[in-house]
Amino acid sequence: MIQKIILLLAFFTFSNAFTQDSNQLFSEANTLYKNGEYLKAIKIYEEIETTGDVSSELYYNLGNCYYKVNKVGPSIFNYEKALQLDPLNEDAQNNLIFAKRLSLDRIEELPKSVFQKFNESYLSKLSYNQWAILSVVLSFLASCLFLLYYFSHSPSLKRLFFTSSIISILILITALSITIVQYGKSSKTIEAIVYATEVSVKNEPTNNAEEAFIIHEGTKVFVLDEVDDWKKIKLVDGKIGWLKSQEINLLSIF
Repeated sequence: MIQKIILLLAFFTFSNAFTQDSNQLFSEANTLYKNGEYLKAIKIYEEIETTGDVSSELYYNLGNCYYKVNKVGPSIFNYEKALQLDPLNEDAQNNLIFAKRLSLDRIEELPKSVFQKFNESYLSKLSYNQWAILSVVLSFLASCLFLLYYFSHSPSLKRLFFTSSIISILILITALSITIVQYGKSSKTIEAIVYATEVSVKNEPTNNAEEAFIIHEGTKVFVLDEVDDWKKIKLVDGKIGWLKSQEINLLSIF
């Protein structure tokens, strides 16, 4: 028993020290950024990333650093990563718009259905993790309302709590459904950002295959398949082709 307590204390002590160390590095990198030492700041931010102590703010700051040194691909990549962790990060949304203007490609998206537009405008404003947290809160609220209904003696209060608990359960079911849909979409959709300055996309996964089209640094692509060191990609306008794996950087957080 005493050994378990000692192990737990050691674990919490180590976790606290680790968090303090990451916070100190983050502050140091922020200071470097303010002083215009962007490359040094990038090095420290990426050092924090390797520890797994990531956040939307970390990727947002990395995106800012890369934007300042005119690295289009990495800046877009990190703003996108920031939005994966927090879709409501308005600063990342705004700076992503500016970063995309530096990209050479202007690709028009295929027309979207009403559901796709609704999902993009409203449901996707929260990540599936945030929807899951909302579902937990709603389940707790529904449980509390049901208990209040069960132990209430006043008929008017019982009606009020019963109606409120039913509404909460219905909203909970809706939130759970959205969580499942958003998770399924996120797990199946593999996005990537082009890091190479210019990429010749092929019709087949071979070097001597015919060129299908050309894309440039900063363009977002969807990864459909993989063969050896080749990846099959799709653009938002529907074009499909193959490129080398090292020419893109995957955005997937899984």
